[in-house]
Amino acid sequence: MPRMIASLTDAFTDLAALDADALRVLDASARPVVIPAGTVVFTEGGACSVYMLVTDGSVRVQKVSDGGREIVLYRVERGQSCVLTTNCLLAGENYSAEGVAETEVRALTIPAATFRVLLARSEVFRDFVFATYAARISDLLMLIEEVAFGRIDVRLAGWLAQRQTPEGIRTTHQEIATELGTAREVVSRQLKEFERRGWVALYRGRVEVRDASALARLTVT
Repeated sequence: MPRMIASLTDAFTDLAALDADALRVLDASARPVVIPAGTVVFTEGGACSVYMLVTDGSVRVQKVSDGGREIVLYRVERGQSCVLTTNCLLAGENYSAEGVAETEVRALTIPAATFRVLLARSEVFRDFVFATYAARISDLLMLIEEVAFGRIDVRLAGWLAQRQTPEGIRTTHQEIATELGTAREVVSRQLKEFERRGWVALYRGRVEVRDASALARLTVT
């Protein structure tokens, strides 16, 4: 098996069952890419020409409003593909959000024409694409439910609890707001309330969790 394809199947174990014909098609057209951190991978309204399979790193996919508000929709990490890219290739539409490389990203890109050939010829590839698509749609529906119906104090407590480290959480109020799909002022106000209760300590560019059990209790109320 060619080295490039071996690295792909190592990250995407579901593709290890591809037949010889599909592997030959992939080997002939797939191209490895290295994307520096901070690079805009795709933009809202931009055309989609390749299907990207991430073998290392993280791409943040986000929606930005006309007023500049941002919400993180999901991240594409090792062993994952982008549901918006899949949607664009299947529907022949442009991107409806933007993707930014949070870290250096290594990936394999498959031209749109090859993507369609594999989708038609390979049951393994087709099952992989639609299973990944379905899983990400479920994640997006959960995000919509959280943003529309979730209490911000509960969502913030859960976010902090998941990311706490002995050194604290290196982040800004705006970055948290982007993650939670709300306004910076809302996050700042809630963090101040948590600090008043003794649950967190706030520093410039850092949040320190002081009472993880209190945050955990809030998430189950």
